Amino acid sequence: MGFPFNSMILSFVLVSLLYPYDQAAAATYNVVNFGAKADGKTNSGKAFLSAWAAACAASSPATVYAPPGRYLLGNAITFSDCKNHAVTFRIDATVVAPADYGVIGNAANWIEFKDVTGVSVLGGVLDGQGTGLWACKNSGKNCPSGATTLGLTGSNNILISGLTSLNSQMFHIVINGCEKVKLQGVRVSASGNSPNTDGIHVQLSSGVTIVDTKIKTGDDCISIGPGAANLWMENIACGPGHGISIGSLGKDLKEEGVQNVTVTTATFTGTQNGVRIKSWARASNGFARDVRFQHIAMVNVQNPIFIDQNYCPNNNNCPDQVSGVKISDVTYQDIHGTSATEVAVNFDCSSKNPCSRIKLQDVKLTYKNKVAEASCANADGTTAGSIQPASCL
Repeated sequence: MGFPFNSMILSFVLVSLLYPYDQAAAATYNVVNFGAKADGKTNSGKAFLSAWAAACAASSPATVYAPPGRYLLGNAITFSDCKNHAVTFRIDATVVAPADYGVIGNAANWIEFKDVTGVSVLGGVLDGQGTGLWACKNSGKNCPSGATTLGLTGSNNILISGLTSLNSQMFHIVINGCEKVKLQGVRVSASGNSPNTDGIHVQLSSGVTIVDTKIKTGDDCISIGPGAANLWMENIACGPGHGISIGSLGKDLKEEGVQNVTVTTATFTGTQNGVRIKSWARASNGFARDVRFQHIAMVNVQNPIFIDQNYCPNNNNCPDQVSGVKISDVTYQDIHGTSATEVAVNFDCSSKNPCSRIKLQDVKLTYKNKVAEASCANADGTTAGSIQPASCL
């Protein structure tokens, strides 16, 4: 007689255990059910925001889902005010910006996640439709500056995985004031002559990881601004583009420095620069230190290894000055390949604050199948292993 009772108890326990998982699995909010149209013409911004609000109100992990199709987000849109710290955006679709660049061209971001925690964005294509704005800028006309496609602002524990950014008006992805952000399997694509279209920009953020990422664009593949610390970049393919740049630093007299940055296992193909650190040629308390560039292949790169502390675009507020930015403890290890210019290693450092503790280890760069050259100004450091071109430190 005890068997049915035991079975009932067992069944009750199993249902109790499984119930939360059923609820969690069921907490999916399809943007179509909130009014989104997959026609690429109807503004679905309100529907995306409504699905977001529903997910944020859920008491368990929740998913906002965009099924296959093309969805127009016709205005700048910010996802914020979220009490749920386990929201996933799963995008099996292409999300498009307005074809008229003027609609969002003066916004800082087209799509922004602001002051959120524990958000994951999985998959999807974000099409910024920036070609019209690029043409405007390249013609010399008076144009809006353009919107960043995806902005992550003041947020923590963020994952961006498998996302593709196409033809951003300006920067593709900006990480600003964030902690613990991981980008993996991201693809960035824009024309090699698209202006100001940095692939990924990181500033005022710590604990950012970028892995397994391919970037083709018209500006820096990855740019690292003031206040960036504890960055890890691995398995990066860059080109066309302007390389991976720390800077420009020292634009302001008082600014936060950059420290503990690693770039490992990267390939640069036909880029303007490889690994670059640049600072404005004017007074600043900024710095860049504890930087490692390692296991890098250069393929026909104009400036494979470059420190430029005399950056002064348009001679704007910097002629006849020297950089106050202090650059130290930078290691270049296992860097090999071909330079598109004769000078493959160029350390053009500040006369007031010379670069210190630069280390070259196992570097081999050639120019037209011949030995390349190295140039040093105000740079001090050491070498280890085989160094080609011969060190000028």
